[in-house]
Amino acid sequence: MAKENRIMSIKANEFGKMTKLIIYQNPKSAMQSGKKNTGKWLVIFAGNENYRFKEPLMGWISAKNTNSQLKYEFASKDLAINFAKKNNYQYEVKELAKPKIKAKSYAANFTKPAL
Repeated sequence: MAKENRIMSIKANEFGKMTKLIIYQNPKSAMQSGKKNTGKWLVIFAGNENYRFKEPLMGWISAKNTNSQLKYEFASKDLAINFAKKNNYQYEVKELAKPKIKAKSYAANFTKPAL
């Protein structure tokens, strides 16, 4: 019983600091003309504990908290919010700005601009 309490306290100390999630929709890349993979909702951990440092023994780049490497994908915003609520995380939802589409006609490509 004491061993279980010790393990639970270690987990609470390690992961209790970084309990806020950011939920956002994957935006369309500037290099894409299509909208593939833009309907997914992504969940990442937020916080200042994501900094990296040089590990003194081998010189490798390391992170104090490896949650910064996690990225969860969900099919809908509701599933992502339910995941955050189920695991007792605070969350922030960032909505994707809708692009403004100008109405154009194909014939406008061939008209001479007015001088």
